Amino acid sequence: MSQPITTKPSVCPLDCPDTCSLSVDIADGQIVKLRGSHANPYTAGVICNKVARYYPDFVHGPHRLRHPLRKTPKGFARISWEEALDLVHAGFSKAIAQHGPQSVLPFNYAGPHGELAGASMDRRFFNRLGASELARGPLCGGVRGAAYESLYGAVPGMPPAQAVDSDLIVIWGSNISVSSLHVMRVLKAARQKGARVVVIDPKCTKVAEQADMFLQVQPGTDVVLGLALAAELARRDALDQDFIAAWVHESAAYLRHAAQYSSAHAAQICGVSETDFAKLVDWISTARAMATAVGVGLERSASGGAALRAAMALNALTGQHGRPGAGVIAKSGAHVPKTSARLQAPHLRRDPARVINILDVPNEILDRAQQVPISAVMVYNHNPVATHPDQDNVMRALSHPDVFVVGCDVVMTNTMALCDVVLPAASHFEHHDIFGAYGQNYLQRAAPVMDPVGESLPNTEIFRRLAARFAFLEPNFQDSDAALMTQAFAISGPDNAALDQGLAVAFGGSDGRDQILCRDLAPKTPTGKIELFSAELESKFAAGLPNHRVVPRPYPLRVISPSSEKRINATFGGHAASSGVEMMEMHPEDAAVRGLQDGDSIAVWNALAEIRLRVKITDKVQPGVTYVAKGAWRHNGGGTINALIASDQRCDLISGAAYNDTFVDVRAVQE
Repeated sequence: MSQPITTKPSVCPLDCPDTCSLSVDIADGQIVKLRGSHANPYTAGVICNKVARYYPDFVHGPHRLRHPLRKTPKGFARISWEEALDLVHAGFSKAIAQHGPQSVLPFNYAGPHGELAGASMDRRFFNRLGASELARGPLCGGVRGAAYESLYGAVPGMPPAQAVDSDLIVIWGSNISVSSLHVMRVLKAARQKGARVVVIDPKCTKVAEQADMFLQVQPGTDVVLGLALAAELARRDALDQDFIAAWVHESAAYLRHAAQYSSAHAAQICGVSETDFAKLVDWISTARAMATAVGVGLERSASGGAALRAAMALNALTGQHGRPGAGVIAKSGAHVPKTSARLQAPHLRRDPARVINILDVPNEILDRAQQVPISAVMVYNHNPVATHPDQDNVMRALSHPDVFVVGCDVVMTNTMALCDVVLPAASHFEHHDIFGAYGQNYLQRAAPVMDPVGESLPNTEIFRRLAARFAFLEPNFQDSDAALMTQAFAISGPDNAALDQGLAVAFGGSDGRDQILCRDLAPKTPTGKIELFSAELESKFAAGLPNHRVVPRPYPLRVISPSSEKRINATFGGHAASSGVEMMEMHPEDAAVRGLQDGDSIAVWNALAEIRLRVKITDKVQPGVTYVAKGAWRHNGGGTINALIASDQRCDLISGAAYNDTFVDVRAVQE
């Protein structure tokens, strides 16, 4: 007899800015329905269709990992946890005996965003082991973070909810209806009060269709637009000189640099009309409170860091900080007082670490001649086959016969299929965790809503058991999950009590008054001001001022690979909704030249690989620019779009991935 449905609170842990609060319906120990809850006032009962439709299958479906596995010549065989831990111990120990502890590498990213599952006991384990460290930011988001901090330092930006007080909102390089859903509600509320919305993007997205102005820029030219806007505002004497004197460093040098672009020159480079350019200057110069939301899309080209800096500099030059509704919507999660060092225990590391850029991992694995070759890898919270550039190279690296690879995940992915040992991880619905966010300023905690599926274990318990197997006796490895949650953030007793009651706790204000940059908070830069010239970036990357980098175009079509409406990065890529052939959106002119009709099967190719897609013909994209959603899994052996993205395409900051500097050609094929 079926048990009655019970509803329990939870939090979405996926790699998305919003971190929604959830209500989960459970029957017979399984999830039957997911809805948004009102525990988090920002997400306010609304969740994306992806989570609502696909999460139950992710937890209970055919791809779910239920037991430890070992690869054999005939496929994977079920083994016990003791056998699995013995194999991991043996594989790591062999690498350490031959090449030292830095021959072991954790290969993880941001599968779950809970502090415990994402970066707690695992970091303690690898610190104590002495493994190589991973620089994860270059894969995604790190360029935006570096650009923001070059201007403002490690200080929180404006939470998106504050934009309800803006009269001009600029959405730059972000498809918020797909990847930051709740900003749409803020835009609606602001527009009801008379605000204008401007969207700057290479594609006519849903929010672009609804905007008061849409500038459809050529990909990779955003920095030119930002600099030219600054120069034209200066020519019109529309800068806030009092604010600049008080809060801005090196504005004169920045404006001299920006003056190289006239409005006509910039319009030509960026592919926008001079009329729209002039109108945008008018709107910025007369705005009472301008909010600028910069997306990760901006960082995905050679000039990505420069584009972000030029976009954000406009607020500084026009004095659009220091009051409600004026600011840059970014880093609002930094209001929450995270204490990562307490959680990750870097003091356990005895020797300085070798740090490897996450994008370089495949080449580092394949370089067997280096002094300390990577000989053991643990892949967890990550599906690199579906997310990294140069997919074939990733697969070669993880299949190398001289490298022991252990994987840990909730489901069997393309990456897990390459591992020697696979460990079944519990989903976040099956363990305790605490959740900050990178796109809003609330802290939330969640308890399990169901028992672990099969023999799956939380990441924290998996790494506790590994630590015990390696005889790591430090007290850090005895901490319970409850103890880890208290170590993750520096929060007060009342805030803890609110979290105990299932409430989301807001940070970044007191007594009903929000903390606002350049009013209540100061930039945390070396000068204490907003730095338009960065000495640090000049020293590290010869990028003290933002510059436009023109990339070669070896093939006629550029590919942009944005977020999918069916997946959150690669999560849910195993669902039936993602099992078909992916679509490439193409302008009618490009389709006509190639004799293509809507829905045709196509081969997409460049020097790296050739893949099969279907074409969707639409005028929402520009001639010469195509779109293929990221995060697809390989089905039936076929490659995905990241097979065509070169791993050596890098941004101007932190050697980040320049996914959008990918060029291909296309031809029709018979099915």
